[in-house]
Amino acid sequence: MNESKFISWLGRIASIIAILMYVSYIAQIYNNLHGNYAAPLQPFVAGVNCTLWSIYAYFKKDRDWPVFWANFPGVFFSFATFLTCFPW
Repeated sequence: MNESKFISWLGRIASIIAILMYVSYIAQIYNNLHGNYAAPLQPFVAGVNCTLWSIYAYFKKDRDWPVFWANFPGVFFSFATFLTCFPW
């Protein structure tokens, strides 16, 4: 396997793993909504991080789609988790 093919596959696999990492917030969102509140700092910082990486990947001259798609779901799942950490 040549280097560019390896890097392409690595980017796809890493993107899938990153998406699964943020989808895993669903369990915490569920717990938060049922009164088992978690600390809000980690999902907030993750949301900011995902937002910045998504902006970077989308707006650079040669868009970096693996980085974008790996972080874009984290924007929504992280901030949703953050917002449910409080007993409004």
